[in-house]
Amino acid sequence: MGAVAVAAGVSKSTVSHVVNKTRPVAPETEQAVLTAMARLGYVGPGHTGSDPDAMTIGIAMSAMTNPYFGTVVQAMDRRAILDGYSLVLADPHDDPANEVRAMTDLLRRGVSGVILAPSADPSAALAYARHNAVPVVLIDRLLPLGLDQVGSENVEATAALVAHLAGHGHRRFCFVSPRPGLTTTQERWDGFRLGLQRHGCAPEVPVLDGLDSERLAVQLRTALDGPDAPTAVVSGNNQATIELMKACRRLGLSIPGDLAVAVFDDFEWADIFHPRLTAMAQGTSAIGAQSIELLTRRLSDPGTPARTVRIEASLVIRESCGCD
Repeated sequence: MGAVAVAAGVSKSTVSHVVNKTRPVAPETEQAVLTAMARLGYVGPGHTGSDPDAMTIGIAMSAMTNPYFGTVVQAMDRRAILDGYSLVLADPHDDPANEVRAMTDLLRRGVSGVILAPSADPSAALAYARHNAVPVVLIDRLLPLGLDQVGSENVEATAALVAHLAGHGHRRFCFVSPRPGLTTTQERWDGFRLGLQRHGCAPEVPVLDGLDSERLAVQLRTALDGPDAPTAVVSGNNQATIELMKACRRLGLSIPGDLAVAVFDDFEWADIFHPRLTAMAQGTSAIGAQSIELLTRRLSDPGTPARTVRIEASLVIRESCGCD
């Protein structure tokens, strides 16, 4: 604890308050302590690293704020129960600083291993787990780090959304982008661009903000009023889709009459929207179950080669694209 205090430039009692949550600490001070803890690998008194016999798996993903992750966690839980494991969930809110806090909380609980949907910069959280010999499986956002990981195939799947809309005669598109910096966002953007290229579509497209419906509505109105107004839109994930639908309603747009829509991520609401949304459905059950299998395999055989598993997505055709 003393080394953490020195590294963070605070007192040992402040470190204790952050670790034990015994007193509120200023956010910037708390972050300095968490950063020092991650850099030094300090978890707390009595922690000795991963405990395979704990039969507890830590889940660090934004399951409370993203419906996709909620369904993945349900699949994880079903698979974990079969192996006798229980799950402990921490929500890092797709933020590197909160990710360190989430990893701290999970490691302090003595979890056997962690399944992480990484933020745009998970280096501190991953170094923390590595320093404490806690195995980590990456889920959804895959990275070239030599870790076990599982997620959807994103490039060809997004290209297929463009292909479907191009089949309806559309050649001018826009793209609603999810959170920047995530590997899934980049892969789906790459797939979108690939689809445009394959079908001779206009290469210069408006990229709309999928995090804020008000800003998105302004951007979409500008694009639609321009000389090369898009006739179709692809949304990069379910959160971006919800913001898109809010923006279309605010602008009074008719779908697919004014704008054809195809989206990445199928979710329960996609079949309830009017019109119902054409969507690329991820294999959430397979992804969730596979993540547990990868981690339990790592726990039973730490020296086994790392695996990357890509799960194919499937196109669900409804009315928002112009299909009957």
